[in-house]
Amino acid sequence: MKPKFTFTKMHGLGNDFIVIDGIHQRLEDLDFSKVAPVLCDRHFGIGADGVILVLNSATSDLKMRIFNADGSEPEMCGNGVRCFARFVYENKLIEKEIFSVETLAGPIVPALVVQNGIVQAIEVDMGKPILAPAEIPVAEFSTNHVINEPITIQNEIFNFTAVSMGNPHAVIFVDHLGPINEIGPAIETHPYFPNKTNVEFIQVLSRQEIVLKVWERGAGETLACGTGACASVVAGILNQLLDRKVRVHLPGGDLNIEWQQTDEHVIMTGIADVVYTGEIIL
Repeated sequence: MKPKFTFTKMHGLGNDFIVIDGIHQRLEDLDFSKVAPVLCDRHFGIGADGVILVLNSATSDLKMRIFNADGSEPEMCGNGVRCFARFVYENKLIEKEIFSVETLAGPIVPALVVQNGIVQAIEVDMGKPILAPAEIPVAEFSTNHVINEPITIQNEIFNFTAVSMGNPHAVIFVDHLGPINEIGPAIETHPYFPNKTNVEFIQVLSRQEIVLKVWERGAGETLACGTGACASVVAGILNQLLDRKVRVHLPGGDLNIEWQQTDEHVIMTGIADVVYTGEIIL
């Protein structure tokens, strides 16, 4: 018999996911590194930037696994964890409004803003950013940080700042945002980044407001990236361009990001929406 399971299509600012309950459905026999590209195909599958699995955890309230459209498994996804949080609450997989989620990047803590039983927004404690080159990782740098360092792409020099939010990011500040479909993949696969990298291009509007375009590792250009928004604000503060609280404009919508001075944790606040629920036979 062919595998069959229900799913919910969700998105965080247009960054869309296929969310699957792996607690009440048997998924152990499926290799999602191969299944995810089939499900994410926008012509022959459901269509999405990634697949999110909701699983039991031995260390947190629940566990999240995410697979990109190319089958790779990233450490974390900011928009994905907001979708995850709304899904588990509204499907009664958890009753608490603040809970912990096990990810490959470590435990993440979402806090739901609920009115009349409906999730209005999700505030996520994304933890401390990682700035040490060896931990991001970024090769060929022995400094404590990689801030505003040059990188040559197609005979053009860009300056990047490296930040990890559990997954690697190369943040580049530009005067004007243009197409990124050639520069993005060239930086993603540059030898500086042994695990590849997400790439953010930032236009600063003020010390409290930026516009962001993102090339996501394993997914390409997307409408939003939660960890990318967090990394961009951290990079902006490191480059003395931004204040601690910033409104981030992405193609799919806005996020509010704060890098707290007290504990150095990054707080991301935004929405997550349900598109539809369905059933698929592989």
